[in-house]
Amino acid sequence: MARLSGKVAFITGAAGGIGRSTCARYIAEGARIVAADISGPALDETLEEAVAGENGLALVCDITDPEQVKAAMAKTVSEFGRLDILCNIAGGSSSADARVTEAPDEEFWRVIKLDLYGTFLCSKYAIPEMVRSGGGAVVNLSSMVALMALPERDCYTAAKGGVAAMTRSMAVEYAPDNIRVNAIAPGLVLTPRAEALLQEREELRRLAGQHLLGPCRPLDIADMAVYLGSDEARVVTGQVISVDSGVTIS
Repeated sequence: MARLSGKVAFITGAAGGIGRSTCARYIAEGARIVAADISGPALDETLEEAVAGENGLALVCDITDPEQVKAAMAKTVSEFGRLDILCNIAGGSSSADARVTEAPDEEFWRVIKLDLYGTFLCSKYAIPEMVRSGGGAVVNLSSMVALMALPERDCYTAAKGGVAAMTRSMAVEYAPDNIRVNAIAPGLVLTPRAEALLQEREELRRLAGQHLLGPCRPLDIADMAVYLGSDEARVVTGQVISVDSGVTIS
């Protein structure tokens, strides 16, 4: 039997590299998915690449807008009858990030709103539906920057550190409802966005060389998301799991 057979997953950031790969892996493992992002055409490409067919639904959704998120969760349950897994993947740093004395205020609030508040909002409206389904799993996306120092990324560090902390507290709060909450902390993942940043930022190029097994690929993160969403991880909760090619120990 497929590892996610019978499960319904809501996946944010589905038009990006990690989100797109996660959608494909979830479909391959038997899940029905709602692929959410702010780009409709890119979402259509995601579902086409995943060969989702009737097992996939594309929803344009701004995860920083409470009403849109609430409506998206309601649509998920209306379409598929339940919600079992939430993958909070949407987020990302930009070339505007810097040390605290130099980072623009607007970049700080952009990252906090997207990475941290977006995770908060989706969890707020997904978890009640998961409770009604009898339990489930929340898979958040933190980062290596929550576990190690990375200069020139103080906005992103604040947001992803917050995701890691919220993951732990949510795991305790919702365990009685049979809901597991974990986070993946990727290293440098070679998405199109990251590859563009590598061309601009010398510190990221140096960091890439510190990955013991080479930089990560989106599929590496997606495979961990499958595990954390599956019943194989039934007693795994409150963890921030590094999928980082060893960079946090090198």
